[in-house]
Amino acid sequence: MKIKVTQEKLSKALNNVSRIAIGKVTLPILNNVLIRVDNKKVSLITTNLDMATINYLPVSDSEDGVITVPAKLIADFVSNLPKGEIVEISTKDNKITIKSGKYSSTINGTLADDFPEIPEIDETNAITYKINIDDFKTSVGQVIIAASNDLTRPALTGVFFNTDDKNTLAIASTDGYRLAEKKLINNVKSEAHAIVPSNSLQEVLRVISEDMEEVEISFDENLVRFRLGEIEIVSKLIDASYPDYKKLIPKDNNIKVTVKRDELIRVTKLAALFSRSVGGSIVCEAKAPNTFSVKSIANEFGENDSTLEVPVENEGKVNLNSRFLIDALNALDAPEIDFVFSDHITPILLKNKDDNRYIHIVMPLNV
Repeated sequence: MKIKVTQEKLSKALNNVSRIAIGKVTLPILNNVLIRVDNKKVSLITTNLDMATINYLPVSDSEDGVITVPAKLIADFVSNLPKGEIVEISTKDNKITIKSGKYSSTINGTLADDFPEIPEIDETNAITYKINIDDFKTSVGQVIIAASNDLTRPALTGVFFNTDDKNTLAIASTDGYRLAEKKLINNVKSEAHAIVPSNSLQEVLRVISEDMEEVEISFDENLVRFRLGEIEIVSKLIDASYPDYKKLIPKDNNIKVTVKRDELIRVTKLAALFSRSVGGSIVCEAKAPNTFSVKSIANEFGENDSTLEVPVENEGKVNLNSRFLIDALNALDAPEIDFVFSDHITPILLKNKDDNRYIHIVMPLNV
């Protein structure tokens, strides 16, 4: 095998794929990156068995071959080579030699025979969507914060891609205490009902760069594939049934307060400082005609009460987890947001003013 490529391109590609190369005592080859050259097409591949990252690499010169080498070692070595230089890679007797100017290193490799097979999407039965990269990045970031870490409920550890009866593709997540939903694409022609692991989506977000314009997402029965320029990430789907989350979205909340997002973040953070000893519990209260307050419950540290002057028609109050509320407010991106609720036991709904594409729901606390 032989490759000639610039240091910048090789280093970026190795950094993209090396993050999921993990050490498993029972399968040490998962520490490695598979480097394959086939008909002048170079691919760098890593996998943790649940997910695989593939980075295709444009090169100026190559000869066919395949080998696996420790991913972190080669990534760190190449990243420390001089920028702007040409890197030459060649193999002999299961060893890989890397040269760049006066720098040279030989790394012991491993035959690729034991490297796990990378699953491929069933193209004949796959459904595919294309999304603007900025919209995708923002949307996933808004939703993934509500996913659960509880491995005993695997469905809730992922993000649910689904279409509704209006042919809108949406993504949603919930941990049982909060729920986030973002509508991605209108008028789609193919139905989707797939749970993508959150860690796979985190990896997709990490490889996004400024020069990318679009992400192509393909689903088959068992897999999802994300294509971003020269990068592909293939992941297993979570094999579980997602709850009917739309039943959790409140329909009859009659108290709506429109507030400036930055001001609400500020007063919520102030109240949160005093609520640490009571599990982050704070009280949000609307009082006619023009007061919305956020306060902490009196405790050993004291108490805090901040008010905002906004029009209020119906009165009510609700106890919330301050961290969940701050997470939701940070995910919203409009100058003004709607804070919608009805009583102390009904979930609150947060959204950008006059915009229903993204909603965030927080369950109240029983205090």
